[in-house]
Amino acid sequence: MPAYRGAKRYLARQIDAAQQQLRGSEPVAAPAVAAAEAGAPAIDPADAALAAAAPTDVAVDPAPPVAAAQGGDGPSPAEIFTPHRVPEPLGVPLGGGEAWTGVWETRLEPGSPGAPAPRVYLLEHDVLYDRDGIYGDAHGEFGDNLARYALLSRGALQLCHALGFWPDIVHVHDWQTALVPLYINVLEHRSPLARAATVLTIHNLGYQGWFNKFQLGTTGLGWDQFHRFCLEAHDSINLLKAGIYNATLVSTVSPRYAQEIQTWEGGEGLDGVLRDRGSDVIGILNGIDDAIWNPAIDPHIAATYSAEDLSGKALCKAALQREMGLEERPDVPLLGLISRLATQKGIDILAGALDHILSLDVQLVVLGSGERWAEDLFSRIAGSSDRFRVYVGMNEGLAHRIEAGADLFLMPSRYEPCGLNQLYSQRYGTLPVVRAVGGLDDTVENNVTGFKFEEMSSMALGNTVAWAVHLYRADPAYFRTMQLRAMKKNFGWAHAARQYEALYRLAISRRTGRQI
Repeated sequence: MPAYRGAKRYLARQIDAAQQQLRGSEPVAAPAVAAAEAGAPAIDPADAALAAAAPTDVAVDPAPPVAAAQGGDGPSPAEIFTPHRVPEPLGVPLGGGEAWTGVWETRLEPGSPGAPAPRVYLLEHDVLYDRDGIYGDAHGEFGDNLARYALLSRGALQLCHALGFWPDIVHVHDWQTALVPLYINVLEHRSPLARAATVLTIHNLGYQGWFNKFQLGTTGLGWDQFHRFCLEAHDSINLLKAGIYNATLVSTVSPRYAQEIQTWEGGEGLDGVLRDRGSDVIGILNGIDDAIWNPAIDPHIAATYSAEDLSGKALCKAALQREMGLEERPDVPLLGLISRLATQKGIDILAGALDHILSLDVQLVVLGSGERWAEDLFSRIAGSSDRFRVYVGMNEGLAHRIEAGADLFLMPSRYEPCGLNQLYSQRYGTLPVVRAVGGLDDTVENNVTGFKFEEMSSMALGNTVAWAVHLYRADPAYFRTMQLRAMKKNFGWAHAARQYEALYRLAISRRTGRQI
């Protein structure tokens, strides 16, 4: 379901639940705007644009602590957490005119008891956002995407004016909101927003927001911004380039990726722009939700286990083999892969290595969807092999069961800004076999918590899998040691949060000269 429609359905459900509470039914839990339903940027910042929502770190205003609402003088929990449409519509200058949007207000669930519940505002514009796809549909990309994301970016700033909310930091993500730093520098230079520092996070440099230059008027910006140190690239508009030049600081989702995108090989044509920013480009590893991805309490898997007691992992392996129609053999190495079936993810070199890998007397389970040739090829092989199975599509429960039941996990990516599955895999004692790029190189220690290869080839992947399989069979004690090392690593968000706090302080200092 497109995120915009998911958000609207979520809001409707929460309103109904709150109304039931006010009529005396069971208490309503504080609604966390889950990314899967509403695209809430506090869970996955890149999805802020997808949900047509103002990024929470642009338009977040800490509400009173929830605990205060329990007293007789404060509002009830239902009043605090009931989503509602703000009475006044929001006018957003766009393309020489003004677009009018609805504004919804809701809350994020507090991070801990008594903590503030941040307010979240979502922009409503059915004409631009209520569609069957996020960026496009079966006919291609939407022709008005520039207007759609210009409205989101300018709308977030207009909302700040409407609320009288003047943030210290505006944190934006990828090309979809890359206009925000430019708008602040050019259109807000005489407003209270001029003091706001901006951080632009690049999650995937391959997507840059290219548009025909004659659409420039849609943004509300003049031709004086169409030059090589701003919006212009190859006589076209490049939103990400403008964001990189205008943001106070630029971040990426791993230290290695921050280095790679400044090279000709990894820069996707913007390596020179990123080198211009030099030390302003900073890599911070993503974290994982270690409450959801935790084999000790995971409700999706056949048996729970931990680094202190790994016995449940064998039960998970047997259950996965049964579920996927594989022979139940505890001795055979079981390999997993969960991915978009796309060339960026190295699916082509996996296809070239399959004969070699399956000849090692292993089993392989693949979960994912993507390029048609890959879906067809893997489905055909699964139909004729007793060692290979594929599930075309996405299945959250199965993803957890693969992470828990597999012995090895494959990630042969061409490039990988951060990657999450190698983090989940280590958490579950499933040793990753990865190409040494981006976040994969940052988070996997070769022959310590996983296995790495450099060359982007089927031979390199096949040989590395053979090495891992040999170790599994020849030295199970060391393989177990590697599993335990991997499981004891901490990939939660606490460390990343401290790094982002330091990044924000640095950005504010750069923008205003203030030390906080």
